[in-house]
Amino acid sequence: MNLIQHPELLDKLAAAHALGTLRGGARRRFEAMAREQAPVRAAALVWQSRVASMNELQTPQQPAPAVWTRIENLVQGESQQQAMAAARSATAKPQPGDWLRSLALWRGATAAGALATVFALVTAVGLRDNLGAQINELQAQLSATPQIEYVAVLNDDQASASMLVTFDPKNGKLTLQRVGGFQEASDKSLQLWALPPSGGPRSLGVLSQERLLQLTAGEGDVREVPALAISLEPKGGVPSERGPTGPVLFKGALIQKMI
Repeated sequence: MNLIQHPELLDKLAAAHALGTLRGGARRRFEAMAREQAPVRAAALVWQSRVASMNELQTPQQPAPAVWTRIENLVQGESQQQAMAAARSATAKPQPGDWLRSLALWRGATAAGALATVFALVTAVGLRDNLGAQINELQAQLSATPQIEYVAVLNDDQASASMLVTFDPKNGKLTLQRVGGFQEASDKSLQLWALPPSGGPRSLGVLSQERLLQLTAGEGDVREVPALAISLEPKGGVPSERGPTGPVLFKGALIQKMI
C-alpha cells in the first residue's frame, strides 16, 4: 500500500509510532518506508515533535513512600515463596503433578513481579491521580494543534535529516525544528529560502539559534514552491534579492499534505 495516497492512515501510523504502540513487523515496515519516502519520514517527525512537546508540559511527580514499601513487600514475598518451594523440592520425593504446581508458583511469582513493576511505572508518571482527566487534557492539546498543510524535511549533504519545517496557513506560521546536531557560530546566521520553479530563491527569514522557532509567512510564499533550502550567512542574514551568498547546508522537497 502507498501510504502517501492515504494521508489519514499515514497520520495514524505516525502517531502510533511516536507513542510506541506500533510494534513488531508493522513498526519495522513503517520505519523502512520512512527511510525511503520523505512524506512518511516527515509525518513521523511531526508526531515525534508533538509527543515530545506534550511530555515537556507534564509536571514530574515522585511516588509516595508507601508505594515503594508495597513493592518491597511483593518482592520479598516472591523471594520467600521461591525459597520455600526450593526447600520442599529438595527434601520431598517427586510426585505426579509436582511440575504443574511448580509451574503455577512460577507464573504467580512472575505475575507479582510484573504487577509491581507496572504499578511503580504508572505511579511514577503520575497517572494514579486521575487518568481520565489526563487523557482529556492530552486530547485537548492535540485538538489545538496547528493545521499543518505543508511539510519539508531538510537534509544535509549526507542525506541526514537536519531540519523539520511545517507551515500552518491558517495562522501564517512556519515552524522550524532542528533535528540534527548542527550549530552555527555566533557570528553566523542560518537563512531559510524558498526555491520556486522559476526565478531566483526568495528569503523566508533568518533563523535564531533556538532548536524550535517560528517565522511569519503567507501561503503565497510557499504555494507551488517545490523545495526549501537553508544557507549559512553573515550574522543577521542577507537581503532576499541577493540570494544565498554562503554555502547551502540543508535542502529538501516541500510537500503539501493531501486533505
